[in-house]
Amino acid sequence: MSPEAGRALAVRLLEEAGFALRAQAARGDSFYLEKPGSPVSIRVSGHARTPKRRRQYPHPTIGILIDRPLSEAAIRARVAEAIGGHARASARAHSL
Repeated sequence: MSPEAGRALAVRLLEEAGFALRAQAARGDSFYLEKPGSPVSIRVSGHARTPKRRRQYPHPTIGILIDRPLSEAAIRARVAEAIGGHARASARAHSL
């Protein structure tokens, strides 16, 4: 599956899991999704965040990088891993 189709699938799977699309980058290859009430977001993108961007936007973000062709199974695995990471990070943030 192409990177573009893979990112679209990842966004759809996250929406099906209860995440809402919060923002899409101007380049069109980065999508930010979040669950209501959670301080942690998930970023689906075709490129890694730069150190400058991490400094500008320091809120907790779980990343799903899809920058090359991947199988549907690989994308589903990355999404499942990100959802688990989101749950752990949200629980930590709420316990502080």
